[in-house]
This record gives sequence, structure tokens and C-alpha cells, in this order.
Amino acid sequence: MTNAATVAGLDATTLADVLRVAASGDFDRWQEQIRRTGGCTDPIRLIGATKTIDPATGTVLHSYSTDHEPGGMLRVACGNRRASRCPACAWTYAGDTYHLIRAGLLGDPAKGTPDTVRDHPRVFATLTAPSFGPVHNRPGNRPCRCGTHHSQDAPELGTPLEPATYDYAAAVLWNNHASDLWRYFTIYLRREIARRAGLTQKAAREESRLSFGKVAEYQKRGAVHFHAVIRFDGPDGPDTPPPAWATLDLLRDAIHAAAARVRVDVPAAGDQPARTLRWGTQLDVQPIGAFNHGEEITEQAVASYVAKYATKAAETTGTVDHRVGNKEALVLLGVPDHPRRLIEACLDLHPLYPGRKLRDWAHMLGFRGHFSTKSRSYSTTLSALRQARADYRAAQQREALGLPHPDDHPEATTLVVAHWAYAGHGHTPGESWLAANIRRDIEQNREAAREALADQFHMEGAAE
Repeated sequence: MTNAATVAGLDATTLADVLRVAASGDFDRWQEQIRRTGGCTDPIRLIGATKTIDPATGTVLHSYSTDHEPGGMLRVACGNRRASRCPACAWTYAGDTYHLIRAGLLGDPAKGTPDTVRDHPRVFATLTAPSFGPVHNRPGNRPCRCGTHHSQDAPELGTPLEPATYDYAAAVLWNNHASDLWRYFTIYLRREIARRAGLTQKAAREESRLSFGKVAEYQKRGAVHFHAVIRFDGPDGPDTPPPAWATLDLLRDAIHAAAARVRVDVPAAGDQPARTLRWGTQLDVQPIGAFNHGEEITEQAVASYVAKYATKAAETTGTVDHRVGNKEALVLLGVPDHPRRLIEACLDLHPLYPGRKLRDWAHMLGFRGHFSTKSRSYSTTLSALRQARADYRAAQQREALGLPHPDDHPEATTLVVAHWAYAGHGHTPGESWLAANIRRDIEQNREAAREALADQFHMEGAAE
């Protein structure tokens, strides 16, 4: 695993640590632990022991202790959703989000959502922020207002044409209140639906229900916008069909009307004027089609898109993924000019709006909401998906140890006694380099498997 080609470029300290780890007698077991975490960047280190006991006889069926593990510790995945912090755990989080969104579109009885939900009216809506000043962009085939045809990865995209006149205060206040704008949108949407159906709000609730699944994404200019799956259900949720009046056109019209009604008033404070925050005019609402029906936006595409952005945050704009104590730190961290100005605006506005905690969320450019949320009845939950994964691994472990499965042998109950203690987190420099290589190997294997599956799908399709 470690040869001259792969270790080229390492500093002396890291190289020495790589050789130390690779030469240790328990290196194979260390690798096994790291592979089980998916190559986690910042694993949690635990010390402790477990015993599986037959309560009827007191016989110890299995025992485990970290005393015999590398370094006397067990390493488990950190579980961080941010790709900038831990690509391995973010991949798992994205996969869970994908299945959560997909279950609400296709249905999945195993996850508590019936297949019939696929016939319910549903749309993919994008709600954006208003303009805070002109920025460099790529308006179709036309040049930017600066006169340049920017490339797709041009660093100036999203930055103001005139930074001196850009309303940085309004931009971060809008981000800070974005979750409030979404909450009011869902309230007005239900009202607009009832009005269009010719019903009272109570009657509309008794006949139908709305379900949401959304994700927040940062635009290049640093403004948050929301992508949301919005679905019509019957009165008892996805298990019941929506009423005849709950059409796709009604839902689409109600979304446009509700978004136009939303407003959040921010009072004047210090040198800041009173503001009324609204959604931007670029509201996109498109129906979600089924697989292979020729629609532009399919269930697969929507689930993949939402999962992709569930692991990203403000760092995609050039800021950092941790809190910033003061303006001087921004220079040391090398934050580019535009996100730096947004962070500075948060720090300047914090004393004027202390309840909004702008200083705490300055690294998020003011946004303080959850990135991925859903209504209760949309589909399964992330907790349920994680529990299913844990149950599967526990079943594998029982089978490997020859222990009875409780579902197969209800009378053969076992008692597990465990004690765990936190012993730290992270890797040494050499371990970090080795773990990164393990993660890349896992990613390459996944990609190869995905390509093989796609090739098989195309071959089967051609044969038909």
C-alpha cells in the first residue's frame, strides 16, 4: 500500500508516521476498522467492552474488548453530513437523503410509504432570494453585464459588479430570515389551496394534506435558496388518495400565489433602515414525472439533486465551515473578498439584532436553518434509515458469531452488557493520509460497480 510513488510529496513527519502505522503488527486490523467507517476523516475513538449473556444460564456467549484493538481503541464513523468535513460520512448522509426523497416520490412499503403515492400530484419548486445588487453571471448566450462571456468555473461568477453599492446587510439578513420565509410560505400555500378549491381552510385540511421535502442550497452570490418537493396527499397522508380537486395545476398556481404573499418585516436598528424581506421573482415550479415517461424532471433526478446538496453548505461560496471569531481571522483564513464582506456584515449587524445570532452564524453567511427538512408524513425518516442499517449490521454480527436471531428464536433471548467511554477523535498525520487512500479506493470501487450496473442496464434494454 505504501510505495515510493504513493508517498511522494509527503513531509517528513507525515511520512515517518505512515511508516510507523504500516509497520505495526496490528496494521491489518487498523485498516479493517477504517474500512468499516468508509475511510472517515475524523473517526470517534472509543474504549470499552461488551458481553452477550444467556440470561437463563448466565453463560457468556460472546465478549469483546477494545484492549486488543489497535491502540486499545475502536474507531467509528463521525457521522458529519458536510462533505467539506468528512467526504465518507457525507456520502452516507447523501445516500440516506436520496432514499428518503425517493421513497416520497416512488413509494416504498418497506419504508412506510405506499407505492400509490406515485400517482399523487407533486412538483419540484425552487424559491430564490431577491436581488441585492447586480452580479457577474452567465445569461444564456449573451455576455455578462460587464461585457465578458464568463466560463462555467470563472471565480468572479456571483460576485458583485460594484461591491461598494451591493447591499451586503440585506443579503445576510435575508439569509438569516430564510427559514421564516419558508414557514410563512407553507402557511399561505395551504390558504391559497383552500381558496382555489372553494373550501374553508378547515374543510381543505379534512380532505387533503400537503407533504414537503426540501433542501437549502447556496447560490454563488452567497444567497440561500430552497429546492422543495411538494406533494398532494389525501386526508390521512400518503396512504390515501388526494381529492379530485387537488390537481397539479391548482398546486402550481397556489405555490406562485403563496410565494408572492410572503413578507417578513425587519425593524430599523442603528444605521439600518426597516426592511421587508420577500422571495425573489425567479420562482420555478415544475411537475415531477415518472421514470421513462419522457418528462424533463424525473423522480430519480429530483432525489439525486436533493441528496447532492444535502451535504453542502456555505463553504461552496468560498467561506469556511466553522465559526469565525473576528474579522482579522478572515484574512488569516484567506476568505475571498465577496464572502468576506458577507461575514463582516454579519459581525457588524450582530449588536443591532442580537436575537438573530448573526455572529454565531457568520460563517454560514447568516443562515441558521436546517439544510434538509421534511414534513412528518412525507416519507420515512433519517433515524429510521440509520436504525435499519444498524439492525442489518447487528444481524450480520450475530450470524458471524453464531448467536440466535430474536425473530427466529423468540424464546432464545440474550442480554448485552456494554460499557463505552469516549477516548478522542481524529487521526495522526500518517493515519489521516492512509485513511484518505482507503476512502479513495472505496470510492473507485463504488464508481466501477455503478458503471458496471449501468452497462448491464443498457445491455438488457438493447436486448429487449
